[in-house]
This record gives sequence, C-alpha cells and structure tokens, in this order.
Amino acid sequence: MITYQFLQQYWWCVVSLLGALLVFLMFVQGANSMLAEYRHDETATQLLLNSTGRKWEITFTTLVTFGGAFFASFPLFYSTSFGGAYWLWMLLLVTFVLQAVSYEFRSRSGNLLGRRVYTLFLVVNGILAPFLVGVVVSTFFYGAEFVVDRSSIADTLMPVISRWSTPAHGLEAIITPAGLLLGMTLVFLTRSLGCLYVINNVSAPQLTNRLRHSLMINAVPFVLLFVTFTALLLTRDGYAVDRAGRVFMQPYKYTLNLIDMPWVAGLFLVGVVLVLYGIWRSIRSTTYYKGIWPAGIGTILTVFSLLLLAGLNNTAYYPSLTDPACSLTIYNSSASPFTLEVMSVVSLLVPVVAGYIAYCWYSIDKRRITTQELSKEEHKY
Repeated sequence: MITYQFLQQYWWCVVSLLGALLVFLMFVQGANSMLAEYRHDETATQLLLNSTGRKWEITFTTLVTFGGAFFASFPLFYSTSFGGAYWLWMLLLVTFVLQAVSYEFRSRSGNLLGRRVYTLFLVVNGILAPFLVGVVVSTFFYGAEFVVDRSSIADTLMPVISRWSTPAHGLEAIITPAGLLLGMTLVFLTRSLGCLYVINNVSAPQLTNRLRHSLMINAVPFVLLFVTFTALLLTRDGYAVDRAGRVFMQPYKYTLNLIDMPWVAGLFLVGVVLVLYGIWRSIRSTTYYKGIWPAGIGTILTVFSLLLLAGLNNTAYYPSLTDPACSLTIYNSSASPFTLEVMSVVSLLVPVVAGYIAYCWYSIDKRRITTQELSKEEHKY
C-alpha cells in the first residue's frame, strides 16, 4: 500500500529531478553570457544565438514546470518563498522575460531598442539567472528569514500563514556568503556547459577552438568554487527533524545523510566524475565535441543528489533563520494525500513527455550548425 510518507518522498524526488534538469538546461544562459566576448564578431554572435535559440523555450518551460510542481506538491513552501521572498523571485523572472523578448525582437528590422541592447539583455540573463538560481538553492541548506504561524489562517482580516522577517524580501540572501558562493558556482558551471553545448552543436572550428579556451578559463573557478561549497556543506551543522517534528541542529548533518543514503552518495560521486570527464576531455582533445553529454548527465545527477540531501532523511529543506521551529520539511509543508496521489498518477505520463522532448531535440540537433547554413536560414535570432 502506498503511504502518505512515500508520496511526500516521491514528490520531493520529482521536484529535485526537475530542479536538476533546470540547472542543466541553463547551458542556454551560460552560452548567452559569452556573447559579450564576441560582440565584435557578428558571425560568432549569430552562431551562438542560433544555437541557444533553439533550446531556450525548453529551459523556460522547465522553470515553469519546476515552480508548478513545487506549488502543487509543497504549497507551504510556495506560499512562504514565492510569497515572502518575492523580490528575489521577481528579479529572476524578469531576467527570463528579458531573454524571451530579446530572442523575439533582436533581429527584427526596425526594432525599438536595437540589436546591441537586446544582446545586452541576453548577457544579463546569462549571468544573473544562474546566479539567482544558485542563491535560491543555497537557502535550502543555509536557511531564510521567515516565520510560519498556522493559527493565522483563522484571522479573517489577514489569513496569512507565512511572513518574511526582513524588508528586503529575499534579496538579503544575495549578499550572504552561501548565496554568493553557490550563485557564482552556477554562473561558471552554466558558462562551462554553454561552451560544451555550442562545441557540440556548431561546426565552425574557429569558434569552437576559442570556446575550448573559454571552457578552460571557466572550468577552473567552477571546480574551485564547487569544491569549497561541498566542503563547507559537508562539515557544517544541519537542520534535522526528530520523530515528533521538532527541528534541532545536528553536527555534520549532510555528511550523515550521505552515509545513511549510500545510493545518493553514489549518484553524487558518479555525477561529479562525469562533469569533470566531459570538461577535461573537451579541453584535451580538439576533435572531441560530445562533452556536453557526460557533463550534462553529470550535472543532473550531482544537482539531483544535492537536492535529495536537502530534503530526505529527516532534514529540514527550508530552514528558518528567524525561528528554527518554523523550518519546512517535506512532511509539514506538503499537499494533502489525495492531491499527491492524483498528481502521482499524472506523473506517470512524464516518460512520454520526456521521450517527445528527446525526439524533438534529436530532430533539431541531428545536424551541426555551419556558417553556410546560417547564411541560407531565413529565421535568425
């Protein structure tokens, strides 16, 4: 028999997988952030834009799906974070709006702002979006400033369960050491993935050779930042939950999670190795162009395992810095058993949708983009 606890854990796994897919698909942002380096090379700019322009809708759709799944399965988190840290989320969404507008209007004749402005918007999205996603994920481990008062639901004038404790409403997380560290880690990760994707997707040796050099430049700070974040995470105290639902600080909580869940530790190690392999081989060999696949799969496995560490094994996935007792867990913030059960049935269609996306991806990318093809193509970004 499927229990309520199983459904809660199942949906945390689904949300974690969607979050991991989102981080991987942000290679679009990473490649766009490189546009500033090629601003004087129109051919390279067009190759980059037409490479990422065929995938940006998938990234945006995954972001929306991630938010929708989180809202449906863990509504208290949605109301607490989206309703409290709204400036942080709004800033993230604005960057994606800038991206969508830029792809649509950049190459239209007579556009209002001009090509350079829309290119600048894409660069802003390429840097700011992954940074803000990293800031948000850092709060899963290091906490945020909020309180939860369930008795407030009886207040007919203001039935608000969650309240944010700072006037910055989420922006304060940007200047925290954890937020800065993980934010910059994702910036350099997505830039590295962007280089790998374009190398795989574009057949233009002059551009791809320059991207291999850029890959090396971005991979080094990424590895250093990631190692630092992981070391700090595994050696810090974490927010644990006892059987009565009380939250307490436990030394080396995330290291203990890896020990208690060896399958998660295995996913994490395999993911890290795949990312490093994809980067290393792409830098080492000028004829190898498939590095995005091991690095991409590795990114998904690594982020997936980190998010699992944040919520499983009796861990508070959204700690409250204001009042630890208000911290959110997958058990005190989830939807009703009926909602989770119905959603679980619908989730069985996910493999079908994933298969369709994979088929579309293959159809679009079965031929690498060339400068000759670009000159003949009617629609350019």
